[in-house]
Amino acid sequence: MKKVMPNIKTIHFPNKCLIDLTYRCNNDCRHCWLRLSPGSKERSEELSTTELLDIVNQSRKLGVGSFAISGGEPMLRNDFYEIFDYITSKARSYSINTNGTLITPKIAQLMKRKGTKMVALYGATAKVHDHITRNPGSYEAAMTGFRYLKEAGTGFIVQLIPMKDNYHEFPKMIELAQSLSRYCRVGVSWLYLSSCGAPEINEEIKSQRLSPKDVIELDKPDITYEEKRKKESAAENQHVQTDDCLFASCIENRRDFHVDPYGMMSFCNFIKDSELRYDLRKGTVEDCWDNFIPSLKDKARGGKEYLENCGSCELRNNCRWCPVYAYLEYGRYSAKIEYLCRVAEENKKYAEGWKKNHRRYYNIADITIQVDSDLPITDNTFHPKFRHFQTDGPGEDNINIRHHFELPDREGKNLGKELYRKAPWAIYRNNSSWIYTGISPAENDKSIHRVAVFNEDHTSVKIYNDAIRKDYYLKGGLGSLTMFPSDQILIANLLAERDGCYLHSCGINFEGKGLLFAGHSESGKSTMCTKFMGKAEILCDDRIIVRKRPEGYRIYGTWCHGDIPAVSGSSVSLKAILFLEKAKTNEIIPLKDKREISRRLLETIIKPFVTKGWWNKTLDILENIATEIPCYILKSDKSNEIVELLRDL
Repeated sequence: MKKVMPNIKTIHFPNKCLIDLTYRCNNDCRHCWLRLSPGSKERSEELSTTELLDIVNQSRKLGVGSFAISGGEPMLRNDFYEIFDYITSKARSYSINTNGTLITPKIAQLMKRKGTKMVALYGATAKVHDHITRNPGSYEAAMTGFRYLKEAGTGFIVQLIPMKDNYHEFPKMIELAQSLSRYCRVGVSWLYLSSCGAPEINEEIKSQRLSPKDVIELDKPDITYEEKRKKESAAENQHVQTDDCLFASCIENRRDFHVDPYGMMSFCNFIKDSELRYDLRKGTVEDCWDNFIPSLKDKARGGKEYLENCGSCELRNNCRWCPVYAYLEYGRYSAKIEYLCRVAEENKKYAEGWKKNHRRYYNIADITIQVDSDLPITDNTFHPKFRHFQTDGPGEDNINIRHHFELPDREGKNLGKELYRKAPWAIYRNNSSWIYTGISPAENDKSIHRVAVFNEDHTSVKIYNDAIRKDYYLKGGLGSLTMFPSDQILIANLLAERDGCYLHSCGINFEGKGLLFAGHSESGKSTMCTKFMGKAEILCDDRIIVRKRPEGYRIYGTWCHGDIPAVSGSSVSLKAILFLEKAKTNEIIPLKDKREISRRLLETIIKPFVTKGWWNKTLDILENIATEIPCYILKSDKSNEIVELLRDL
């Protein structure tokens, strides 16, 4: 094994180890790309218990806290219980893949430890299931395994494996999976060829591949996520070679590694080329991670074949091609895969249709909100008031709302530190995420009807809605883009980072000048609005955004109106703030005390969940407004004389 210079060491630590315990399996599945027969000679070459646990310990010392356990069928090892117990007892998180046929009551109890358990299902009936596995009785054995897990109270995900010979009963497979567990997922929608490259095995795998259209139908791409990852990758890889070094980008950003049953380590579980694998029996996990893996960045070059095909293909962003798949398919990392070319064409069609039917853009306060939804967005989905804010595409400052219509699997998931609990929200902080869970005001109701996951600066949120809110969505006429009671949780947080705030106020464009009438409910905001009907542009009668721009402070209309439904997506330069007071006469009284102005502004500020950072930024903004914008007390009666007074002002 060749030693390399230390100056190519990685600058980050791994956080996950994918470890295959064995490639032996008691099934003989028609699609499997890894399986060895139970009696194969490779069994004698597998890592011993001591060797395997030593690799786990080495990984932990490097900072690895997450383990993905798989095979073959990992439970075929006689020492599986000991290994699984050791890995999961100290892991921050783990996952395991199994066919479920070897689960015992004892193993089911151990699997209660928080983690992701995925159990494969190959058919809805014994006939089809056993035909796929070529193991008579495998269906009944799997059902027994499911039963043991349920009896132990162990949560698990049913992993559906679709292919040609079971696809005719796939809807029934879904029904069966849903009867076994709250959670199910499609394992693989297209099949990889064999790691051993045997022609007869590869031909059988090819015969089980679904049509490209079915692949996309089963595994619909998450367009929002894919776009985000492309943008992040572009930023991350500015310093990475963009020529035909096929693995440079992947290795540069990798935070995980793979170990096979024989102690061979590499950066990807699909790598089977001995030149790209490191023997842990002759070295250490640390040496492989720090030295060997970085040395592989330019090991595989695409050359002319790659540059003239996949490297320059207009469908590249829609394609699932990867050099490791090409190697399995043709023995060359640079080869294009015709099957995936057709899948890419279907992917592009789907993406274009999805963007048209599942995405809308809205602009508020020079912030563009992109709304994406699993369900189609029609002209009736959101209230007509939003049409005043709708725009054709992204702007300079963009945020994203993503609606899903099933609650996420929280089995084994740590929501983080609870910061707040008062219906309708319990709020958690988890690393760089803010997690809002919708809770009931009833103490004995522990159910959660919504989960919203915001990123650090609230520029992206995934909102998971329950079935009731799905029905609510389909009825249409939604009054907020987030489907929360109002959008203030989102917008108020965004504004603090953008020299802005959200005030209880009525705003108008009066002869080219922005006037803001501030006050709470019953202060007369809507009444003031009616006095200017036909004389000024009404931005909104209840909530207005104030934001400092390069040319000065501006006020912006919002869709959160009160009694007066008139709203506008436009803005105007702010000339004065008037604090409303009801009186028997009309009078405008200048305010000079900046502390009093700040206090009055504070009384009208619209708050999200308040953090120290939000308060500090917002207090600075209010202090600046109090210093820079003329402010007045506006006493008014029910007459329209106030209009002329304000014109004189």
